[in-house]
Amino acid sequence: MDEKKLIERADGPVTRSRLVRDLTALGVAPGDTLMIHTRMSAIGYVVGGTHTLISALLDIVGEDGTVMAYCGWNDAPPYDLAKWPTKWREAARAEWPAYDPLLSEADHNNGRVPEALRHWPDAVRSRHPDASFVAVGAAAHQLMEDHPWDDPHGPGSPLARLAEDCGRVLLLGAPLDSLTLLHHAEAIAEAPGKRHVDYEQPITVDGRRVWRRFRDVDTEAEAFDYRRVVPEGVWPFTVIAERMLAEGIGRTGRVGAATSHLFEAPEVVRFGVEWIESRLRAADGT
Repeated sequence: MDEKKLIERADGPVTRSRLVRDLTALGVAPGDTLMIHTRMSAIGYVVGGTHTLISALLDIVGEDGTVMAYCGWNDAPPYDLAKWPTKWREAARAEWPAYDPLLSEADHNNGRVPEALRHWPDAVRSRHPDASFVAVGAAAHQLMEDHPWDDPHGPGSPLARLAEDCGRVLLLGAPLDSLTLLHHAEAIAEAPGKRHVDYEQPITVDGRRVWRRFRDVDTEAEAFDYRRVVPEGVWPFTVIAERMLAEGIGRTGRVGAATSHLFEAPEVVRFGVEWIESRLRAADGT
């Protein structure tokens, strides 16, 4: 979105002090462990961009708090690399750089904030190449360390630790379907037809580049067949989040020009697991 349109959408520039006021009014508080999903263009004209936004968040959570985001890896090998033509695949595998928590770019599809946050002083990024997270603050190491190689959205993952720490999730102008924490609910839900993906990506082991095989719930094409329980063309996370809000789970407010939502992580996981299990078991007749 260009500068003129951003200015037209907001009732003035969105400054650091205004962000602090709006986020505090929404409920973000000192000491929070806060996972963020952000659509910068929805907020309005943010003076100073991502630096201003991250600074405002850290102002509020303070020294005892933590800000966390989902990164992924922008230049990761695709899941279907094994299906590439042989010459292409062999050439790519021979020289594909290993994932590097310090250097590998965050997935551009996740917006500008994760990439900015991973450059922040004292940022800690998890070791998983495909499902990496980044955090800044008091709980950063605790959240990021020993990210499981397999089932990286499941037990022991940064998402699991966020919920165990009674963390919170902020959708800052981001759509409801960006609620990544629901992938953790999918990973631990006991429902029929769970889908997994197996893939290989290069990492560094003892100073050597090694292609390692990974296994995860299918976060790209959906971990379950939701077609029987959600309207056609609607992402299931949107349906789950809308149901939570309708039941009074989560807060809604304005931050700059953006409609934003604040959720308690344990409630998201609990509700997500219950919704997935009850709907899919009913649809399956079990």
